[in-house]
Amino acid sequence: MNWKNEISAAADRIAGYAQVTPVMESHALGLDYPVELKLEQMQHTGSFKARGAFNTLLSSDVPAAGVVAASGGNHGAAAAYAAQTLGFPAKIFVPELAGPSKIALIEQTGADLSVVSGEYANALTAAQDHEARTGAMQIHAYDAPGTVAGQGTCFAEWEAQGLKADTVLVAVGGGGLIAGAFAWLQNARKVVAVEPETSCALNAALQAGEPVDVRVSGIAANALGARRIGSICFGLAQGMTSVLVSDEAIAQAQQLLWQTHRILVEPAGATALAALLSGAYTPAHDEKVAVLVCGGNISPDPFMG
Repeated sequence: MNWKNEISAAADRIAGYAQVTPVMESHALGLDYPVELKLEQMQHTGSFKARGAFNTLLSSDVPAAGVVAASGGNHGAAAAYAAQTLGFPAKIFVPELAGPSKIALIEQTGADLSVVSGEYANALTAAQDHEARTGAMQIHAYDAPGTVAGQGTCFAEWEAQGLKADTVLVAVGGGGLIAGAFAWLQNARKVVAVEPETSCALNAALQAGEPVDVRVSGIAANALGARRIGSICFGLAQGMTSVLVSDEAIAQAQQLLWQTHRILVEPAGATALAALLSGAYTPAHDEKVAVLVCGGNISPDPFMG
């Protein structure tokens, strides 16, 4: 697949639907070097997921039964928002660990929402059953070409905004976002995958030489808690750098973003930065680095009654 062409087409397709999110350079993170940040938590519904959802819907013939999606929360909100915007019915399945703020965000779109017990994998099974029963179109959270191409527009946009970094750090759950990074940046820049120690499907797959099931837990599990890495991501990720960070490091990165820049993010949104702050990834002396801040749906929502 010519990923550059797919992502360029996706960018044209979603223009006017997805936000162009801002970038900034921070010298205030207690590091000996500046860090470029792209603030994708300012995207519609608080994460990059709207890009893939809009690209999938705008490039498909959506059936009368509408769309269905399984999600830890962010993808469900994005799929529901995109479907609402484009006038399609949506059925969303999320696990209980999605939490009240993400569940409320989905409910606000008017989508038909079902909360299932267990983790993301259980929600995916329920969504697949709904797809088979009704003929609804599945919008996969991470392992579909339309999703990956949509997420890749984030990096095409960033380069158009003047990205200077040699290395881009990206948080990983099921792999749709970082697959988009690999697909667009290819070998022009180094891409570093950052995962929580207790939700690390990509790291485990790279060690095993194939996608494997992992147990998921921790403070970022409702966004980065995929049990198995997507096949598209695994195919693109061979030979790349993968690092793990602790829940404590993620929480510290969350706190620092708020203290220094008043940027409020969920744990997943701070995971990539945690790699720099904790030393899980240490750049070379002259290496310029950038971090994608990917999600802002903090729980509990500080403004919920």
